Amino acid sequence: MKSLLPNTIRPPFARYSHGIEIPPDHRIVFASGQLGIGPDDMVPADVEGQTRQCFENIRAILAEAGMDFSNLVRINAFVTGREHLAGYMKVRDEFTADPPPASTLMIVSGFAREAFVVEVEVIAAKAG
Repeated sequence: MKSLLPNTIRPPFARYSHGIEIPPDHRIVFASGQLGIGPDDMVPADVEGQTRQCFENIRAILAEAGMDFSNLVRINAFVTGREHLAGYMKVRDEFTADPPPASTLMIVSGFAREAFVVEVEVIAAKAG
């Protein structure tokens, strides 16, 4: 996959690519938004814990398709307040490979349960 970072536009604000080109003959996986809830129904109290759980859930989805975080081409993330941006980005960066995927981060009013402060959905691609 090829990272798209044209020098004619402002560089990214954080660790992400403006775009990712997927070559022909790649399988594509679209993962639904994952919330910070474990298989035991436990929800971490802070954004970093919830973000880590979101990415662990995504790790399991990718593994089911024979993929890993190096196959990510796009991340869409949603947090419930500006105070969660830094914690989310810190943990996201622990899970992303080089080049970093394209990424969007939005502030939303809330999720299905009040305890949730972050949701993450991804798109991944792999040859074959």
